[in-house]
Formats: sequence, C-alpha cells, structure tokens
Amino acid sequence: MSDMLKVDNINVYYGQIHALKDVSLDVQQGEIVALIGANGAGKTTTLRTVSGLLRSKTGSISFMDQNISQTPAYKLVSEGIAHVPEGRHVFLQMTVQENLEMGAYTNGAYTKSGIADAYQRFPRLKHRKNQIAGTLSGGEQQMLAMARALMSQPKLLMLDEPSMGLAPILVQQIFDIIKELHKAGTTILLVEQNAEMALAIADRAYVLESGRIKYSGTGAELAQSDKIKKAYLGG
Repeated sequence: MSDMLKVDNINVYYGQIHALKDVSLDVQQGEIVALIGANGAGKTTTLRTVSGLLRSKTGSISFMDQNISQTPAYKLVSEGIAHVPEGRHVFLQMTVQENLEMGAYTNGAYTKSGIADAYQRFPRLKHRKNQIAGTLSGGEQQMLAMARALMSQPKLLMLDEPSMGLAPILVQQIFDIIKELHKAGTTILLVEQNAEMALAIADRAYVLESGRIKYSGTGAELAQSDKIKKAYLGG
C-alpha cells in the first residue's frame, strides 16, 4: 500500500484559538483510518482542513503525491476527495434524485449509472427518489449524503460523524455500508464519536486530544489499550 493522503505538521487556528497542534497523519490506499476523540478535540477541524475549507499556518497536506495545501475546496472534489460533513447538509428543498444529480456535477458522464449504483447500494433512497430531502428521516438523510458524495467517484471518502443522532439499528446499517464501500475499494477517513464501532472496522486509528495526536496504532491495538478503553470505550 502507498500513502494516498499525508498530513504533515499542520497547525490550525480559529482566531486566537489554537485548534490543531502539529498534527501529522497518513491514510494509505485501501485503508479505513479512524479519527477518534472527545468533542472539541479537533477531529472535524482536521477533515475541514484536508478538504480545503480551513487553512493550516504550517506544514503540508499531500494527496496522491500532490501538495493540496492551497487547493480550493471545490477543486478537490474533481481531484478525488469527497467530504460528507457532520450534520449531513443535504439540499433540503431538492428531491433525493436531484441531490444525487448535484453530487455528480464534476462527473456528469457518470450521472445515470451513478444514480443506478446509488439506488442499488441504498434501496431506501430508491423508494424515495422523488421525495423532498428535508422530509427524510435522519438515517435516510445520512444515506443520501453518503450516496451524493459517491456520485463524484472519490478516491478518498471522508465521513464526519456518520452515526450521530441515529437509532442503534440505523447506526449498524451505516457501518455495514461503510464496510461494503471499503470492500469495494474505497479508501475512507472516518471521524466518529462511537469509538468502539469505529475501532472495530478501522485498519488504523489516531486519537486526538486537545488538538494533538495523542495515540495511534491499528484499530485492534487501540481497542485493546487500557488507556483507550478507560477514556473512550467505557472500560
């Protein structure tokens, strides 16, 4: 495997607040890498910096051996990075089908077959294809946000808290979908509050505390760590 994403020594600020402190991490092709940590640890900030929505004052971010530290966010979609943000952010006044069509704006030739693939992967969306997205349940909106991101055929899929606010049965469905995407060859960077489930499917993981990488290792290693169990797994 080779590095698909390499984040090297980034420092990100919100005004005077030092949100990320010397953060370095990498994601290799074909991996699921999880970022876990408490609220406010810097997980979402990390994803927003990778996707060009925030800028680091130091260091560099490379994707497929290209420095993307200054690349505008909208260009990164066509480069192969898709970001499903916390809170889903689907187009609430559009139908399910229209949301998917918007997801293919960088890859119009893929629209028809992409929508067919989306409906095969997310059968619930097919039954609601003409429904206004704002009337969907939280779980259905999360599925739509993921399906819309996949319409750009990303090399790297970044998911920010995909299970947040969902009933346990829907959380399991979302994680099953993530595993299916991984099996199909999608590389995934996952930010997730449910540390136990995230570590269970992650090849490797990083633990953020107060804007710094505190621990790293395989998902299995961190899941068995007494420190991680006590801090994040209720052990």
